[in-house]
Amino acid sequence: MTPPAPDHRSLAALRPVLTRSISAENFDGSPGGGGRATEGTGQRESRDLGQGWKVSPSVDVKAGETFTLADIDSAGVITHIWITTHTDHWRQLVLRAYWDGSEEPAVEVPYGDFFCNGWGVFAQVDSQMIAANPHGGFNSYWPMPFREGAKLTLENTSDQDARVYFQVTYELGGDHSNDAYFHAQWRRSNPLDEATPHVILEGVEGQGQYVGTYIAWGVNSNGWWGEGEIKFYMDDDTDFATIVGTGTEDYFGGAWNFDIPGEGYTAFSTPYLGMPQVIRPDGLYIAQQRFGLYRWHVADPIHFAKGLPKVDIQALGWKSAGRYLPLRDDIASTAVFYLDRPATTRPAAPDFDGMEIHLGTGPGPHVPTGPAHA
Repeated sequence: MTPPAPDHRSLAALRPVLTRSISAENFDGSPGGGGRATEGTGQRESRDLGQGWKVSPSVDVKAGETFTLADIDSAGVITHIWITTHTDHWRQLVLRAYWDGSEEPAVEVPYGDFFCNGWGVFAQVDSQMIAANPHGGFNSYWPMPFREGAKLTLENTSDQDARVYFQVTYELGGDHSNDAYFHAQWRRSNPLDEATPHVILEGVEGQGQYVGTYIAWGVNSNGWWGEGEIKFYMDDDTDFATIVGTGTEDYFGGAWNFDIPGEGYTAFSTPYLGMPQVIRPDGLYIAQQRFGLYRWHVADPIHFAKGLPKVDIQALGWKSAGRYLPLRDDIASTAVFYLDRPATTRPAAPDFDGMEIHLGTGPGPHVPTGPAHA
């Protein structure tokens, strides 16, 4: 799926920008700086071939430490991120992005959730902005412009080192004075309070546009779980929202319980919306259903002038006599938006316990397999 060309221009247009790429083979993206390493995680394998032969394909993010993936000191826009690591790290690493020297991150999201794989179990995602490919090749095509500089980091909240392969591609130059900054925030209700909507975003001030939602939804009861409405409280809204959906499956582009008769819940992935992940009970350790859903407002961004006081979603099922049943589910959401400032109000940073996935008490599905290198 080809993303829109930068600034909606033709790919054939000549523009005064330069493409650079940062990876473990070229940590600063410098011209002619790639493949020069003589030491690195591939040093043993490349010993017969020497410099230039995959000597430094990856990095080890040490337990409890933060690694800087990219540090750029001029104007530009990140156009693509590719990254991979073993599945057991997907809810242990925290991805952050800082724009124009801000000390506060604009992006602060668990690694897997940012790439629509919040449950630590792989799901293929075929969307315009995020692509997740076998087996854990994660790609972002969200444009991330900046006027003075950018920094991307990865924090390892666990007690085990994480080997990470990555490539950050960006353009240097261009006029980004009228571009908004890319933001992404993560919140989790585990479990959701009684008869209380799950908050997706709150207290954002400034002008911008809301462009996407990913939710890792864990159902803690029997029956259908998706009757709840999503609500966007915009600008001067207080008690009542300007935009109100008609149901959870409707917001994510499905209908009638995502149920194809005779097949049950049916996973799907399209350019702008989908439910790519359905994790069913296994009859042993995995006792409850888990879902992954995304909605990208790329063709239909939600513009606001003063801010977004709140975006929330209800968790509703059914009980007797045709009445709604408020649910107390495990809901982890990632909100994606552009804002006229590089930092804004955000929730407490994700930590190891807050991100932990409770899929069962057995060995679980997270034992890494396959070769040591991507």
